[in-house]
Amino acid sequence: MALIDRLGETLDSGQGGGIILSTVDSLLDWARGKSLWAMPMGTACCAMELIAASFNKFDFDRHGTFPRPDPRHTDVMIVAGTITKKMAPAVKQLYEQMADPKWVIAMGNCAVSGGIFYYDTYSVVRGVDEFLPVDVYIAGCPPRPESLQDAVLRLRERIATESIAPDRRREAVLTLPATGDISFGVRPGDPGAGGESGAR
Repeated sequence: MALIDRLGETLDSGQGGGIILSTVDSLLDWARGKSLWAMPMGTACCAMELIAASFNKFDFDRHGTFPRPDPRHTDVMIVAGTITKKMAPAVKQLYEQMADPKWVIAMGNCAVSGGIFYYDTYSVVRGVDEFLPVDVYIAGCPPRPESLQDAVLRLRERIATESIAPDRRREAVLTLPATGDISFGVRPGDPGAGGESGAR
């Protein structure tokens, strides 16, 4: 096993290793999140929106996301469309050919839950998460390219929480407030916001 494979454990076990590990994690997560090369897996009508996302109108290049035809050169698989039971082994084989670390985006209702075809057809898989670990789900039939852009940004946030040390995660900085953090439309310190600053 190479030293790079044990780097997380080595840094974490040393004195002051948590600080060094945090810096290494930040660098690696920044590099991974800003250069997500995509393996487009368009299998049905959602593929049209996936193709439209590659046009210059949407400019995915500014996010560092490029479609690549070879799974060995990609980081994230975008499954867009219906997956049948006959097609699932081929999709899984392409996923296994991707280098680690790798992520999956399920684009559209068929990739998320089988869509409208699951109940009428015996051969449709009920979502790509039946055989692949999905990181981000995009609802819609079909979802717009802007939804795919948002999914890429959500995936970047998820990557920012990962660590090279086993069983260690970092706290995520969310772009939207979570439930209970703050009331929408009311900023802390505004009249009526509650608390010490808003109670005047």
